[in-house]
Amino acid sequence: MNLILQGLSTQRHIVEQIAELARPRSIVAIGEHAYRCLDCSYNDEVKSQIDIAAWAAKLDYAFIERSRSLSDFKLVAMDMDSTLITIECIDEIADMQGLKPQVAEITEAAMRGELEFKESLTRRVALLQGLDASALQRVYDERLQLSPGAEKMLQGLQALGMKSLLVSGGFTYFTDRMKQRLQLDYTHSNQLEIVDGKLTGKVIGGIVDGEEKKRTVERVCQETGISPEQTIVMGDGANDLKMMSIAGLSVAFRAKPVVRAQADIALNFVGLDGILNLFHK
Repeated sequence: MNLILQGLSTQRHIVEQIAELARPRSIVAIGEHAYRCLDCSYNDEVKSQIDIAAWAAKLDYAFIERSRSLSDFKLVAMDMDSTLITIECIDEIADMQGLKPQVAEITEAAMRGELEFKESLTRRVALLQGLDASALQRVYDERLQLSPGAEKMLQGLQALGMKSLLVSGGFTYFTDRMKQRLQLDYTHSNQLEIVDGKLTGKVIGGIVDGEEKKRTVERVCQETGISPEQTIVMGDGANDLKMMSIAGLSVAFRAKPVVRAQADIALNFVGLDGILNLFHK
């Protein structure tokens, strides 16, 4: 196995200290703040030790089989809120209604897996009833920001011919704009009902929950002739776990502990473009 260690700032001597736990044959710098440690020993005990040491040093780590490369993958599927973008759109929409604390509390419980997603979304959207639909544009213009490294990651993966899917428990208003802005191939999300320029507090059609996210990844794979094993799936909340479970590589991005524990790798400190450092080019 190769061990990749990367951070927002790294010092080689700290990387060497941590890597020594896995007894690498050699250590190669692959970027300003990223290192590949070659031919490491790997078992649960080593992984646990690296996990503790890397977290303390604010470094992200990943054990990757030497034979794997980015070209093994044909599709990247991403959650939107708090993954591709930094905000939870529904919390920011609620802020326009003066209800952010109430809605954010429900969002957090759902992301931790303490509340069933469909119920949580229905409750949150209901609180938006009567809000002027122009609030959606304000959230997009004033608050929506891409996560660090998002554009660089997508450009790198798209350059390899990889397809992209944005699948979200959020709203079409935002995923449609992300699709255009980032040249994404597929999007799927919830549609807010708007009547006479105001939100009704309801969603049109079925709700995109964890099960529907998984089905969407499977559907896009089927349509494009791609195996789920050839997908990279990234997310941050409990409703991403089902689609992450079928991926060839699951990535927890600044995620809740329940998601970090089940993902193949976790990016806690670096940006989304940290994925590009994981494999030999």
